[in-house]
Amino acid sequence: MRPSRIITLLAALVLTGAAAVAEAAPKRVVSVNLCTDQLALMLAAPGQIVSLSRLSHDPDSSSMAKAARAFPTNGSGAEEVYLLKPDLVLAGTFTAATTVQMLRDLGIRVELFAPARSLEDVPARLAQMGAALGREAEAEAMIATFRADLARLTTPPGRRPRAALYYVNSYTVGDRTLAGDILRVAGFDNIAAEAGLERGGTLALEQLVMLAPEVIVSGRDYPGQARAEEVLSHPALRALPGTRVAGTLTDRDWICGTPLVLTAVEKMRDLRLSLEAGE
Repeated sequence: MRPSRIITLLAALVLTGAAAVAEAAPKRVVSVNLCTDQLALMLAAPGQIVSLSRLSHDPDSSSMAKAARAFPTNGSGAEEVYLLKPDLVLAGTFTAATTVQMLRDLGIRVELFAPARSLEDVPARLAQMGAALGREAEAEAMIATFRADLARLTTPPGRRPRAALYYVNSYTVGDRTLAGDILRVAGFDNIAAEAGLERGGTLALEQLVMLAPEVIVSGRDYPGQARAEEVLSHPALRALPGTRVAGTLTDRDWICGTPLVLTAVEKMRDLRLSLEAGE
């Protein structure tokens, strides 16, 4: 066979493969996870999304609640999702295994997304969502923008104030978490590492006081009364000499591995700059 004929056949195969991929792009997408809700909203083509999880409409949980309200919600149950006739279900690795298996047994494609553990996971999640939706080009463009914005916000070497992330029930997170990585990139050292916590765990109030961080960023105190939240307003935190209690972190800005985490990075960077300026 002549070389020109081989090249023509190869080109035809490539075009056929590309057409098959385009045809395979899902047309009815259902998300049952808060983070896949947001990734899908960012990357899906018009008309691709059929339904999002109920948390997508909650402004305390979702950074894209306003955009999500344009779509119906679901309770993430297999039976309910099946009745929506999806050709793709987006779920998290912590979605109930029975739900995932039941949907797969019914012949429905389920794409699982692991939670982000660092800022470097954000491009990976965008690429995965782009591939799942047949929107690779859009994902690549978003990844490039995210990397450029992150580079702009990343703190150059210098003095790094010691900080604590402190949630209800005396919970904190370490460097090997998304929130911990946000803290690192913004220019802080995380005292959880001094307490031997790489991921997350309890940091007793007494231990926090002994560690005496320069900054305490506390978790959100939700409406109502709960003993679990009392630690966030304990007088001992405000009595620490040289420690600044810098308000609260907004959960929705820190939860999901999407480009919207840059909001949290920017806020923490601005906090560090205000400390340097003595404000």
